[in-house]
Amino acid sequence: MTSLPVIPTSPDAPIGGAARRAAMPPRHLADLDLAGRQALVAELGEPAFRAKQLSNHYFGRLVRDPEQMTDLPAATRARLAEQLLPRLLNPVREMACDDGATRKALWRLHDGSLVESVLMGYPDRITVCISSQAGCGMACPFCATGQAGLTRNLSTAEIVDQAVYLAGVAASGAVAGAPPRLSHVVFMGMGEPLANYARVVAAIRRLCAPAPEGLGLSQRHITVSTVGLVPAIRRLADEDLSVTLALSLHAPDDDLRDELVPVNQRWKVAEVLDAAWDYAGRTGRRVSIEYAMIRDVNDQPWRADLLGRLLAGRLAHVNLIPLNPTPGSRWDASPKPVEREFVRRLREAGVSTTVRDTRGREIDGACGQLAAAEVAS
Repeated sequence: MTSLPVIPTSPDAPIGGAARRAAMPPRHLADLDLAGRQALVAELGEPAFRAKQLSNHYFGRLVRDPEQMTDLPAATRARLAEQLLPRLLNPVREMACDDGATRKALWRLHDGSLVESVLMGYPDRITVCISSQAGCGMACPFCATGQAGLTRNLSTAEIVDQAVYLAGVAASGAVAGAPPRLSHVVFMGMGEPLANYARVVAAIRRLCAPAPEGLGLSQRHITVSTVGLVPAIRRLADEDLSVTLALSLHAPDDDLRDELVPVNQRWKVAEVLDAAWDYAGRTGRRVSIEYAMIRDVNDQPWRADLLGRLLAGRLAHVNLIPLNPTPGSRWDASPKPVEREFVRRLREAGVSTTVRDTRGREIDGACGQLAAAEVAS
């Protein structure tokens, strides 16, 4: 059985036995609310309105290069940029597939850590999938990121900057057949978002605050994924946010989930689902149940029936995920007939079910694959 991940007592503590403590990146305006930016600008001897100018460029115009902020005096621009717009993400590799509708970026952070983010264009929306940690400490054996272990938590600004960068890509018109404005953000990249709780919640507030304080997205268009950190789920329900909770369940029974999602050794299926139903009741938001379909592991008809019984009558939707196998892994995706039977049984039980659109297989689209390839090379 896979060993249980180390869960921190502090929301900002590193997670996982292999995690190392690393210096956080320099302060960035996205780490602060507008009042905090104004106070910092004043400390630097500049009028407070400069904070609004900088924020308008970054969040309103999606400009991250200070040299393009020509309404600021050159000398002031350089000094403010040094204090409020340090470079956080250094591109290592950017790849595209699906006729340019899917774009994956690999970033190197200030300390050499690697993180990934993905842009996905659809006819009616642009979605970005962002990382909240460099690596992951949850140790799920079928996940490339989980097997790499955790390096560190990301700062609020490192999380937000991924979305701002990809929003700029969308605004440039680079994604043919999709709207030019970013509309949805999913915290489903590298890491367990609720293990970096304080910074993830701050990033959500920044993404949803109207410009110039933030990116102006709808809370209802933000999805936060978790493997089931029960205390953090209950804490999130108290935040007065309308984000969607996505629970990575992957097995309806404790015996198998203990192996696939090791944190289940601490919080069992019944307790995790109880916290999810509490979240749904408090927010009125339907919980998304994420379920990776793994050949001959969790795709048996009896498991579909058990999952159906657990979810019937609940404010929930099942999102079945065809597994994107990682090189050298013993895990593989379920055959399509098996997948279809699983869907049929869930729907017969009255559970809303869809199969996730597969994207990015030819560009190592699964979380952690691109970073693993970079390390290997």
